[in-house]
Amino acid sequence: MTRSSQKILGLIGGLSWESTAVYYRLLNQGVRQRLGGLHSARLLVWSFDFETIAAAQAADDWDRATAEMVAAAERLARAGADGLVICANTMHRVADEVAAAAGRPVIHIVDATAAALRAAGVRRPLLLATRYTMEQDFYTGRLADRHGITAVTPPEPARGEVHRIIYDELCCGEIVPASKARAVEMIADAAAGGADAVILGCTELGLLLGPGDAALPMFDSAQLHADAAISFALG
Repeated sequence: MTRSSQKILGLIGGLSWESTAVYYRLLNQGVRQRLGGLHSARLLVWSFDFETIAAAQAADDWDRATAEMVAAAERLARAGADGLVICANTMHRVADEVAAAAGRPVIHIVDATAAALRAAGVRRPLLLATRYTMEQDFYTGRLADRHGITAVTPPEPARGEVHRIIYDELCCGEIVPASKARAVEMIADAAAGGADAVILGCTELGLLLGPGDAALPMFDSAQLHADAAISFALG
């Protein structure tokens, strides 16, 4: 395959830019690993001012957030994107609306993560993510209904702690050792309760936790999503 025959991926990023930068690296590295030489990914990037999206989320104004996401997707489609990559777990809440409006497939982060979980025989993973992803049904419901995987989440106040770590620290580029230690403690508690893996269900969480940091195997949604997007682009 030549570089020009790759499909063009449209990234909806800035959700936050910290993880979008990770996506950019993962996608380019992955294409080079598969094709060799000087190959890299064909990408279009729309990067939000995340404050606008975070404010809509906090206000429970999902209509506004959807309108912003749809507008971004339509811009990317007009610019030539063949497929769309929403560089965040939470905003997959509106993935169906984005795909319908843009007329382009959305490479879905839940499906990419579920494929890896199923291949590893995972049935009851711990989901660490934003409050929206942990507490609303769009993520855990899709895991259960489409893939037969029952995710569990931490109890309160741990869910609030994870949410704070994501928005107040990781989205601001801050890696705090005490927060890592707390996350590791949450994973140990979940393992004691029967969880058999961990989903890093926020694309920033891979900045804080990595393989070998805790008692359970980890599945980094950003890495798995990028792998699925590369397969789409090269397939």
